[in-house]
Amino acid sequence: MILSLAVKNIQASLIFLARLSLSLLSQTANNMKQLKDLYTAYYGTQPTMVQPLTAAGSARRYYRIQSGGTSSVGVVGESVDENRAFVTLSQHLYEAGLPVPKVLCVSEDGLRYLQTDLGNTSLYDYLAPCRKSGEWNEKSTKILSQTIQSLVSIQVEGHRNMDYSQCYPSGIFDERTIMYDLNYFKYCFLKATGVNFHENKLQDDFELLTEHLLKAEPQGFMYRDFQSRNVMIVDEKPYFIDFQGGRYGAVHYDVASFLWQSRAQYPIALRQRLTHEYIATLRLYYPHLNEERFIQELKLFVLFRTMQVLGAYGFRGYFERKELFLQSIPQSIDIVRSLLDEGVAQPYPHLHATLQAVCDLPCFHAKAPRNALCVTVYSFSYKKGLPGDDSGNGGGYIFDCRAIHNPGRYEQYKSLTGNDAAVIEFLEKDGEILSFLDHTYALVDASIERYLSRGFTSLQVSFGCTGGQHRSVYSAQALAQHIHRKYNIEVQLIHREQNITQHFMPL
Repeated sequence: MILSLAVKNIQASLIFLARLSLSLLSQTANNMKQLKDLYTAYYGTQPTMVQPLTAAGSARRYYRIQSGGTSSVGVVGESVDENRAFVTLSQHLYEAGLPVPKVLCVSEDGLRYLQTDLGNTSLYDYLAPCRKSGEWNEKSTKILSQTIQSLVSIQVEGHRNMDYSQCYPSGIFDERTIMYDLNYFKYCFLKATGVNFHENKLQDDFELLTEHLLKAEPQGFMYRDFQSRNVMIVDEKPYFIDFQGGRYGAVHYDVASFLWQSRAQYPIALRQRLTHEYIATLRLYYPHLNEERFIQELKLFVLFRTMQVLGAYGFRGYFERKELFLQSIPQSIDIVRSLLDEGVAQPYPHLHATLQAVCDLPCFHAKAPRNALCVTVYSFSYKKGLPGDDSGNGGGYIFDCRAIHNPGRYEQYKSLTGNDAAVIEFLEKDGEILSFLDHTYALVDASIERYLSRGFTSLQVSFGCTGGQHRSVYSAQALAQHIHRKYNIEVQLIHREQNITQHFMPL
C-alpha cells in the first residue's frame, strides 16, 4: 500500500516536471517568435538568426537577432514597469550623448524591445587576463580610468532633466530602499550563517547607518548596479547597460559597487588611484567638493553595499543552492574585515560586533589542511568508457546521471554544455538534478571527512551521462565547487569530453 502510494507520487512528480519543461520550452519558442516579428516590423526583413544570450542572474531574457549585416539585441522582460524604466532611462541617457544602447522599438504590450547590439565583451571579460596574472597593464588601467570618468558623466549629466517618476521600483534612494537591503542581509545571510545577534540593537544600528547614508552629498543619477559585467567594451571604449534600477541618490553608491566588487579583484593601489580619478572628475562639476569627507562617506557605502551583496549571495547560495554564489562569499568577507580594521563600523557597536562574529567563522577563513588531499572530479560519456585513475585506487565514486531529464534531447541545447546558462536554467528549473546532487554531496562529504582524518591524499568522483556534455558536466562542476567551498582543499575538475581541466586550489 505504502509502496504503491510512493510510486504514484513519483509518477505524479515526473508528469508535473515534464509538463513544466514543455511549458518553459513553449514559452521560449513564443518569446523568440514575437521578437522575430518585432524585428521584422522594425527592419522590414525577417531575421536569419536568433541566438539566446547569457542573462546571468537577471530575470530578463536576451537574444541576438541578425539579418545580413544588421544585428540587434532583443529583450524579453517579465515586468512591464521594469521594461518601461529601462526604455525611458536609456532614451534619456542616449539623447544626452552618453554611451548607452539605443532602444530601437518596443512591443505594444511592453514586454519586449529591441536595442542596439554592443557585442559580447564585458569589462569583466576584458580584464580576465589581469585577474589571472595579477598584472594590471597600462591598457587595462586606461579602460578602467575611462569607465570611472564616464560614470561621473552618467551620474551628473544623466541627472539633468531626468524624469525619476518613471524609475522602478522607486525613483529615489531613500530610507525604505536602504532598510530593505539591510534586512535582506539580515535574513538571507546573517540568519543563514547561524551568527547570534540582538534584533533591537541591530535595528538601532541599521537606522543610524541609514541616517548617515542619506546625508551623503553630492547626489545625482544613481546607476544602482554599476559593476564590470554591466560595462561593454566596444572599440576600446566603455558602454553601459542594465541600469533599469537607476534612481536619484548619492553618487558614492556606484563607486562602491564598481571598485569594491569582490569578483573584480582590483589591487588596493589601483582602487585608490581610480577613486582619486573619480573625485578629480567629479570636481569638474562640484569645485568645492570636500575629498576627505567624500572618502569617509564612501567607506560607509562600501560597508552598506558589501552587506547588500552578502544578502544576495546568501539568498542565491543558501536558499537557491547555487554553489557559485557561496564560493564568492569569502571575498566579500575580506572586504568587511578591512572595513572593520579601519573602524568604519565603530559608530554602530552591535553591527560591528555582529560583523566581527561573521568574520571569525571558520568557514570564512579556513586554512588548507596539513595533509594534501586532492579530489579529482570527472564528467564523461558512457559511450567512451569510464575515466581512468592514475592514483591506482580504482576510480572511486561513479554516479550515473542518465536517469535525469536530458537537455540534449532538445535542439536549442544540443550545442551547449552543462556550464552554459541556458542548460543550467533548464536543469535547475526541472529540479531532478538538485535532488540527485543532494544525495551525492552526502556520500562524498562523508568520504572526504574520513579521508582527511586518516591522512589520505586521493579521491576520485566521476559523473557520467550519455554524451558527457550536459548533465554530467553540470554535476561535476557543482560538486567541485561544493567541495572546494566546504573543505578548502585542492580539487581537480576534468570535463573529459570537452578537454577542459580546472584547478581549485586551497585559499
